[in-house]
Amino acid sequence: MTTLLIAEHEHSSLKDSTNKALTAATQLGAEVHVLVAGGGEGTKAAAAAAAKLAGVTKVLVAEADAYAHDLAEPLAALIVALAPGYDAFVAPATSRFKNVMPRVAALLDVMQVSEIIKVVSPDTFERPIYAGNAIQTVKSKDAKKVITVRTSTFQATGGGGSAPIENAASAADPTAHHSRRASDRRRAIAPPAAPAPGAAEVFAGPVPLISPLRLAAIHFGLR
Repeated sequence: MTTLLIAEHEHSSLKDSTNKALTAATQLGAEVHVLVAGGGEGTKAAAAAAAKLAGVTKVLVAEADAYAHDLAEPLAALIVALAPGYDAFVAPATSRFKNVMPRVAALLDVMQVSEIIKVVSPDTFERPIYAGNAIQTVKSKDAKKVITVRTSTFQATGGGGSAPIENAASAADPTAHHSRRASDRRRAIAPPAAPAPGAAEVFAGPVPLISPLRLAAIHFGLR
């Protein structure tokens, strides 16, 4: 059983939430690989920082324009493409991964275990419910587990590691087709014509919301 931790970073440095989620990931009892996905040279610096964390046995780097803007769909597609080699997928329960991990779980057809605060065993976890007024123990029977970690309950993992860094093949970007179509539409829309030279008045706005008589009244100064 191998665990894939998806790193949260700022393109040049890891966020503390990654160190804390790593603590939870190592408690699953398996090797931990870290995925650092992003765009630009800063991604390599974040990957180098991840390689120095204690308990990490491999770092995967995915550099592409699709991962440069923290969009959920391309990252989820990448994680699912890597899924055959992993039994658990762990990420911090931050706003970014609350958008990514449910997509991963849906694509893998498994239930997500959200915001765990304790690892009881590799398949059993504790998580808060009812606004934190009760603690629920959850046992997952899924072969592949998708887990988000409430990082405030875990200590940050320190340095001391020296994991190898490898390139991860980029997955097909599911948003590329839509982005291309949107770009084509923008090019197809001609810019608005400039007002005619010497025009006394220019009217613009929601034409269907004003009657021709009212428009004439405004133009000729009638009340």
